[in-house]
Amino acid sequence: MKNRCEWCQKDELYRNYHDQEWGVPVYDDRVLFEFLILEGVQAGLSWHTVLKKRENYRKAYDDFDPEKVAAYDEQKVAELLQNEGLVRNRLKIAASITNAQRFLEVQKEFGSFSNYIWSFVNHQPTINHFESLKDLPATTPLSDKISKDLKKRGFKFVGSTIVYAHMQATGMVNDHVVSCFRHQEVVSEKLS
Repeated sequence: MKNRCEWCQKDELYRNYHDQEWGVPVYDDRVLFEFLILEGVQAGLSWHTVLKKRENYRKAYDDFDPEKVAAYDEQKVAELLQNEGLVRNRLKIAASITNAQRFLEVQKEFGSFSNYIWSFVNHQPTINHFESLKDLPATTPLSDKISKDLKKRGFKFVGSTIVYAHMQATGMVNDHVVSCFRHQEVVSEKLS
């Protein structure tokens, strides 16, 4: 049996996410946008809850196309609020639209959102060497800095804890514990 980070033991969905995605460097803007929206949805909830709804989000949010999401109107918001497959929170839905608009602005300024977000780590993942789950931080000075910059640009639901979770999910930091079989593997992987 493979040794994994203890947080992913709940079920196969969680294990697959851990084994295939979590901590793998993501440079594709659409995938980065997806994680940005989903991490914001997670605020106050468990990641497992959001992960179970992920496919519903992909369908409802036009496969996380930021240009389409940025153009959502009140009719679309009403439709999303009726969708039982989503977290039906008006503030989070409004934030996702605002964030899509800000995302497009960042793309225009930096050439891609990836260029912007990865510049905070000099375009290289930070490899941490934590022994156990209790060693993992909820925030870091860097997540504080990124959060502050995103907020300054008008993004919503991007507090430091959400930003750090985004950094972990998209491989900006490798927070697999050292005993996890994925700790070494993700260093050489890359999600498109």
